[in-house]
Amino acid sequence: MVVAAAQQINAPNQPRHVTVLGSTGSVGRNTVELIARDPDAYVVEALTAGRNVAHLVEQARALQPKLAVIADPAGYEPLRDALAGTGIEVAAGPEAVVEAAQRPAEWVMAAIVGAAGLEPTLAATRRGAIVAFANKECLVCAGPLMMDLVRDSGATLLPVDSEHNAIFQVFDFERRESIRRLILTASGGPFRQADRATMAAASPAQACAHPTWSMGAKISVDSATMMNKGLEIIEAHFLFAMPEDRVDVLVHPQSVIHSMVEYVDGSVLAQLGTPDMRTPIAFSLGWPSRIEAPAARLDLLSAGALTFEAPDPVRFPALRLARHALQSGGGTPTILNAANEVAVQGFLDGRIGFLDIEAVVEGTLEKLPYSRLDNLDTVRHIDAEARREAGMILARRNDET
Repeated sequence: MVVAAAQQINAPNQPRHVTVLGSTGSVGRNTVELIARDPDAYVVEALTAGRNVAHLVEQARALQPKLAVIADPAGYEPLRDALAGTGIEVAAGPEAVVEAAQRPAEWVMAAIVGAAGLEPTLAATRRGAIVAFANKECLVCAGPLMMDLVRDSGATLLPVDSEHNAIFQVFDFERRESIRRLILTASGGPFRQADRATMAAASPAQACAHPTWSMGAKISVDSATMMNKGLEIIEAHFLFAMPEDRVDVLVHPQSVIHSMVEYVDGSVLAQLGTPDMRTPIAFSLGWPSRIEAPAARLDLLSAGALTFEAPDPVRFPALRLARHALQSGGGTPTILNAANEVAVQGFLDGRIGFLDIEAVVEGTLEKLPYSRLDNLDTVRHIDAEARREAGMILARRNDET
């Protein structure tokens, strides 16, 4: 179930116990900002980060969590020394991040980017927490397993991605049969009107220059290739139990309408707002109530015309690849995600060109056979094989340039 069981809702006027996984990333920083605006409303169980010790120390001193974890073991001593005398417990390593997710926080923000966020998110889900997740890869890599776990544990999934959060707000969970389709909106990214030659010569800085949203490098590149929409199609399929052919994508450059739900009677319900991640984060942090957020208020008079267009399948083949992965089922979406992570990092490192990203992903999908998703070990195996194959394809393309 996406909606929560009654016991998951905290008592009125009692502070909400929270954990932020990935607190130094873009979503994590915004979450910490919102918590810091009303510190009496929250008890922070744990904060975790990947490698950014300095920022984690700053956040920990401000929020006084019971536990601070750095995923990179090399960061343990600097973190321990910086927080000495604060009473904050310190730990390091991937296992410690999973342990942080297992702490008794009622609400967990899962904001670790990529497949690295899978096990901590599953750990929080397994104990029945309210999981606000900004890591779409969890459902892409292990959608059937995660949704089974949600049902078995009584956990609650609250989507933080602006698109899925928008759908959540206007989705009639009590009358699913009345829903005809979901419409995910896309800004089109920095190359919405660029030709393939321009895209082939694009630098990482150009690919990360998103026209409306402020995001991390990996997510920004995914927006530029439109792979983010492909991953969101897969995520929406699992999260809202919607067939792939009833999840559409519409390019909306103004990023005012964050997504829509079309009903069988012809009604289309949409959630609108300024392009600010603090809005969906605040919705999730306060759920089932609403809390104040510092995002700029939407002024429709200033926004002017709202325009829409179909995504170009020739210039943005990532959508086709994602739909193919979802239709193929099993571990194919896991392969898609792993290959994309390898390819995007290769592009950011300057080893391949922008258009090579899609080539690495497609080549990996073609090379690896269908595999069933039986358990988390299977996910790990498929992910590792896909990364190995994608790395080999990337190396060959790098040698050719």
